[in-house]
Amino acid sequence: MFRTTLIAAALAIFASATGVQASEAELWKALRGGGHVVLMRHAIAPGTGDPANFQIGDCATQRNLDDTGRAQARATGAALRDNGVTEVEVRASQWCRTTETAELLGLGPVIADPHLNSFFSNRDRAPEQTAAVRATIATVAPGSPTRVLVTHQVNITALTGVYPRSGEIVVVRPTPEGGEAIGRLGPFGR
Repeated sequence: MFRTTLIAAALAIFASATGVQASEAELWKALRGGGHVVLMRHAIAPGTGDPANFQIGDCATQRNLDDTGRAQARATGAALRDNGVTEVEVRASQWCRTTETAELLGLGPVIADPHLNSFFSNRDRAPEQTAAVRATIATVAPGSPTRVLVTHQVNITALTGVYPRSGEIVVVRPTPEGGEAIGRLGPFGR
C-alpha cells in the first residue's frame, strides 16, 4: 500500500512538474480544436545517435526507420485522422528518419525545418535551436491548424522536460514563453 501511494505521489509530482496531466480525451479534443502543437519523436529507428559519417542529404549514412518504425508512423497518422486531427501543418527535422516519419503520417506536405534537427552530437546548438522552436510554438494562434513537429528525443526533452519513446507524441499548448506540455499520446501501432 505504501509503495503504491509513493509511486502515485511521484507520478503526480512528475505530471505537475512537466505540465503533463490532461486526459487522452482532453488531448484529442485540444488537437481537433487546433491552436496546439504535436511534438512527435520520430518512429522506431534501431540504434542510438548517428554513424560517424552522417550527412544530412544522404540517408545511407544515417540511422533510419525499420519496417516496425514505418508501421508505427502510419498507425500514428491513422490515430490522428481517426480522432479528427486533419487540419494540420507538418514540419520535420532534416534527418531522414524524421522526414520519413512525417511523410508516412499521411497528413499532408512536410516542411523541412532545420531548427528541429537533432543536437544529440552537438549540444552547443541546443539553446539556439530550442529558443527558435519555442518562438515558433508561441506563434501558433488559438483555432489555427494544429502544428505537427516531428523531431528527436533530445529536442523534445529540452523543450518540455519529457523523455518521449520512439513515435510518442507530447501535446503542447502554446504560451507567450513557448509552450506548456499538457499530455502524451502513443506510441501507436506497437
